[in-house]
Formats: sequence, structure tokens, C-alpha cells
Amino acid sequence: MAEPQHIDDEKRTLILTGASRGIGHATVKRFSSAGWRVITCSRHAFPENCPWAAGPEDHIQVDLADPRDTARAAEEMRSRLTDGKLHALVNNAAISPKGPKGERLGTLESSQELWRQVFEVNLFSTIWLAQGLKNELAKAHGAIVNVTSIAGSRVHPFAGAAYSISKAAAAALTREMAADFGPRGVRVNAIAPGEIDTAILSPGTEKIVEQIPMRRLGQPAEVAKAIYYLCTDQSSYVTGSELMINGGQHV
Repeated sequence: MAEPQHIDDEKRTLILTGASRGIGHATVKRFSSAGWRVITCSRHAFPENCPWAAGPEDHIQVDLADPRDTARAAEEMRSRLTDGKLHALVNNAAISPKGPKGERLGTLESSQELWRQVFEVNLFSTIWLAQGLKNELAKAHGAIVNVTSIAGSRVHPFAGAAYSISKAAAAALTREMAADFGPRGVRVNAIAPGEIDTAILSPGTEKIVEQIPMRRLGQPAEVAKAIYYLCTDQSSYVTGSELMINGGQHV
């Protein structure tokens, strides 16, 4: 059942990066079921099997590894907001390169090119989009959610060094953005998922699950619910926070 809109029955809009699978896919379903307009962004063209009717019209193909293309996409996003309002920006897109045999890449194995690519997608694009959409977010008194990771606070057996460090930096960025956007009426928070049951899980994850207090993987829909909470009035006095979603893995 669709949830009610704002008291003024305003149609709300979400812009979501990294929408083509996993957590992004579940987030689209959660927001669209509540009556939001969802503008999705990914490196790929709109996939035919996606679950929301307006998908083909509200999809933007963008290479977030290229800051010029990110700037072009931000301009296109603004042009699609006919009322000049953006109620939520969720920065979910990320890359985690692996070695030729699927192994994690540590600080000694990661090339300069890899470091720059990972940080452009996982960190810098978040800044460029927030800068490009700041007026639209302020007009709506909107919210930003940055997707970090449990790998941002510890050495992870599968996530590479560049990915993990970019996620740690994204947590710090969230605090800085919360301080900068707060006076504009915009809240900025982060979620830090642990082991979530998506297509990108690495072999051997079952060993980690044995050590998680809840003894199971998280589901993408559970992460999407947390994102939704941080984008709605239910969290109206929450900003600068990083919410851990990991079944107790951090304890």
C-alpha cells in the first residue's frame, strides 16, 4: 500500500545513483511504492527488467568516473526538476575493483589509475552532485544519503584498500556536508551496510556470516528501508549520522 505524501500532498522526487542492481534496485522499489518520483542514474542504459513504470523516462546514463560527465548529468538532473525541487539525493554508486583472480587489491597492488578511478566514483562524484543540486535540495528542504560501508572502519577480507579508504572518506564527507548543508535546511546522513545478499558477494562470505550475531546476510530491502527513513520526516532531526546496517557485525 502506498504511503501518504507530505501534508500538502506534494509529489516528492528522489535522485539515486547506482540504481541498476542490489541495494539500488531495492531502493527504487521502496520509494516508488510510496509514491515518489525516482530518477535513476547508472553507467548503463535503462534495463528492461526494472520494476518501475517511469523508469525509461526517468533514467540518466552517466559515467561518474568522468567528472565532466558527472557535471553534464547534474545539469540534466536540474532540467528534469520542473518545480526546481529535489527532496532526496542518494549516492549509492560505487566500484570495488578486484585482481585478475577476484582477489582484493591492497595498497601495494593498487595502481595510481585505480586509486583515482575509485575515488572519483565513490567519493568525488558525491561532492560534484551535491554542489550541482544544492539549490534544488534547499528549496525542498531535502535530504542526502551517502552509502558507505562496514569496510570503511576496518580491513575487510574482500573489499580492496582503495574502496575501503574511499568509504571511510565518504563517512567524513557526510559530517562535513551535514555542517555545510544544515543552514540550508538540508539533512545529510550515511548508511554503512555490512554483508548484504546481492550479486556482488565474494566467495567465502559464508565464513563471515558465521561471526555475525544475527547469523545471516542482510537483505537489500532492509537497507532500502533505512535509506527511506533518512529521507523522510521520520528522521527530521537526524543529520551528520552514519547508520550501521550489519546485523551486529560491528560489535
